[in-house]
Amino acid sequence: MSNRPICPWLSTVSLVDRVPDEKTVWLFRERLTQAELIDPLFAQFQEVLEQAGFVAQKGQIIDASVVPAPKRRNSKAENQQIKDGQTPAQWDENPSKKHQKETDAHWAKKRGTSYYGDKNHVTVDAKSKFVRRYAVTNADTHDSQAMNDVLDESNTNGDVYTDSAYRSEETSM
Repeated sequence: MSNRPICPWLSTVSLVDRVPDEKTVWLFRERLTQAELIDPLFAQFQEVLEQAGFVAQKGQIIDASVVPAPKRRNSKAENQQIKDGQTPAQWDENPSKKHQKETDAHWAKKRGTSYYGDKNHVTVDAKSKFVRRYAVTNADTHDSQAMNDVLDESNTNGDVYTDSAYRSEETSM
């Protein structure tokens, strides 16, 4: 097996290399989001994978996981303003407080445990395990509701592997 990277611009990170901290990665992701570049970059990455021979052809694995968000400690008035699509005025006066609030996150309950955050839905190629498609929803979105968003129609193999959360009449294959 060759040590040559799959892509010329892809380098290997060793244990002694300096890597960015969590905040740096988060800020970079935020800037990409604000510039509306996440989806175009993901599509470009998929093209590079296909050019390197990683074509989705062995079926797909679909699953979701909750991404926790910091729990809100808001007053009833602030929660009502958020539900109404408004930002509480005192948050605008304190930008650092506003940055710490996740207003799009929701509560979800799974097997008796409550979770607060968002949910990442992904499909990966069964052979290469590369993420082929993804969708981000509120944590309270049922997995089956995002199935069509992540189902990779370009996979040349029709096998789809999911857990029982994806079973419904609409998603039966």
